[in-house]
Amino acid sequence: MTQIDPTTMWTVIIGLAIGSFALRFVFIGFVGDRPMPPWLLRHLRYTAVAILPALIAPLVVWPSATEGQPDAARMAAAAVTLSVGVFTKNVLAAIFSGAATLYGLLYLLA
Repeated sequence: MTQIDPTTMWTVIIGLAIGSFALRFVFIGFVGDRPMPPWLLRHLRYTAVAILPALIAPLVVWPSATEGQPDAARMAAAAVTLSVGVFTKNVLAAIFSGAATLYGLLYLLA
């Protein structure tokens, strides 16, 4: 494995820091003292709902534990979690039922 040139590494770190600061400053510094328009607030409501599936979907479809191959236990756990969440509207019940399904199937199939 080759080492990264320190100048390149620090250039990337400083560039990412400036970009991250600029992105946050646009919303906090420029728009922070004004009320947001209703159409933007309506769209921002869906941000939290989109984050969790975006984080979980790759772990279900391409799990690193099986070297990227789909796994029946993980697919079943995702289906149970989704079903329980839709029918009960209870996030904790969905999470715990999905976890129980995953660990139970991993125990039974291993």
